[in-house]
Amino acid sequence: MQNQFGQVITAMVTPFKNDLSIDFEATEKLVNHIIKTGTDTICVAGTTGESPTLTHEEERELCKFVQKIANKKVKIILGTGSNSTATAIESNKEAEKLGVDGVLSVVPYYNKPNQTGLLEHFSHIAKNTGLPIILYNIPGRTGINIEPQTVSELVEKHKNIVGYKDATGNLENTSQVVQLTPKDFLMYSGDDSLTLPMLSIGAIGVISVASHIVGNEIKDMINCFFAGKTDLAREIHNKLFPLFKELFKAPNPTCIKAALEMKGICKSNLRLPLVKLNEKQLNELKQVLDKVCPKELATK
Repeated sequence: MQNQFGQVITAMVTPFKNDLSIDFEATEKLVNHIIKTGTDTICVAGTTGESPTLTHEEERELCKFVQKIANKKVKIILGTGSNSTATAIESNKEAEKLGVDGVLSVVPYYNKPNQTGLLEHFSHIAKNTGLPIILYNIPGRTGINIEPQTVSELVEKHKNIVGYKDATGNLENTSQVVQLTPKDFLMYSGDDSLTLPMLSIGAIGVISVASHIVGNEIKDMINCFFAGKTDLAREIHNKLFPLFKELFKAPNPTCIKAALEMKGICKSNLRLPLVKLNEKQLNELKQVLDKVCPKELATK
């Protein structure tokens, strides 16, 4: 199954140096790595990229650099969501100048608008950009859920709202969105551990964290599912499931950055208020990594 953003979108971490400035050397290494290991599209400056602590200038600089390194081998989408509608619109205008392939726009957080407010928020965003928009629903971080009927109304009114990242953890909600939107609407799992179940009810892929490490395996799982090899898809899911869960035992992207450091791709540095894993957590992560991908991962 093909679509404009593919099956595996990697929500890329932002590598930092010890002084917490962006590590562009490590970013180049990371981009080349994830392109080689199954990624169809890179999402820059999403939550996994620690967007809450990046300045808008840093986001633009990072995006330009990723575009340069990727060299059109994969699509690039930029996280431009905000709980300020005006800020989100301005970020989309900057994204257009950068020439990205699309944007990821999260449900407004903290100010908790009602469904009418969400309808107005995303309508204003859609009217002010020609870029394809993927809505991002993650109630655990935003405090609210964009209801399936609201998604349906938005998609009906705005043709550039083309997809939906579902991190609700609620398959009933997912099923309702699928039923209320066109067949070509792009439903993505927002949780690695729910990718396979979501494929069975209409998702076409995943916006992934684990793909930093096991992107090829995730793509194999998706391809097996669509080829009718559901038993093999389930085997891959069951093999990867411990890693999916381990990567979220601490606030994202703490664990995936630690895993990438073990792999020698970038340091595990984080900007406060996020902090690194303690020794016990690191040992537990290493054990899971060694079990799930011992050949690929050269841990220290």
